[in-house]
Amino acid sequence: MANLKELKARISSVKSTQRITSAMKMVAAAKLRKAQDMAEAARPYAERIERMLGSLAAGTSSAGAPAMLSGTGKDDTHLLVIVTSDRGLCGGFNGSIIRAVRQRILALQAQGKTVKLLIIGRKGVGLLRREFRDLFVETYEELAKPIPTFEGAATVADKVTAMFEAGEFDVCTVYYNKFVSALTQIVTPLQLIPFAVPESDKDAPAAGGASAVYEFEPEEEKILAALLPKNLSTQVFRAMLESFAGEQGARMTAMDNATRNAGDMINSLSITYNRSRQAQITKELIEIISGAEAL
Repeated sequence: MANLKELKARISSVKSTQRITSAMKMVAAAKLRKAQDMAEAARPYAERIERMLGSLAAGTSSAGAPAMLSGTGKDDTHLLVIVTSDRGLCGGFNGSIIRAVRQRILALQAQGKTVKLLIIGRKGVGLLRREFRDLFVETYEELAKPIPTFEGAATVADKVTAMFEAGEFDVCTVYYNKFVSALTQIVTPLQLIPFAVPESDKDAPAAGGASAVYEFEPEEEKILAALLPKNLSTQVFRAMLESFAGEQGARMTAMDNATRNAGDMINSLSITYNRSRQAQITKELIEIISGAEAL
């Protein structure tokens, strides 16, 4: 059993840790409010541009479709864009997306596909470097510091576009944690190239009966050619915002749990300290009484 001095030092150390985790929880809670507002504000625009592109794609012939819509006609090479955090202490936030990505990589490789990785966030780089270092094509650290920006997302989108135009991949999918609540983040894959028509748009004509006929100026192909690159930047920005909000929620939850665990440990150590102190005082009293009786 540790002596009183060691127990007192340990209690002091745990109290210091508790103050740190409590402060980190409050900081994460303050950031979460802003991050959640940003993520929720970006969703309607991202979802609407997806629906718009889906409607345009439905009326476009495959012969005149832009490359980002029709793809290369193959799926031999896959580019995975992985959005993680730059900082830790956020529970299983990064671990969950890394597990999903690792499973996807191994599944694609088992099918004989070539996989390339573009990683956003220092933690993703560190967690994947040991096993999949040879698959890295680009990494971005501190891109979302202090908060995600559209300029940062456009940088990633420009890199993806340049790689696609150079014929370096056939399919591009972004993986990110979709923010649901401070307790829940869902790992979400979203195919960016070739553009995947949302499921709701595929079922819309059958569910709604007759649909309206639209005339476009300029033609659908030209509109798609202009909007598809913008959609790429928009969806990457959306993924970064969702991930940032999820990170703050996960960190707030993790620090709250750490603070409560530290409190439980302090109580346990305090009980042990008081019992040890009482036992030591009792021992000293017995020694004094025994000495007095011997005289």
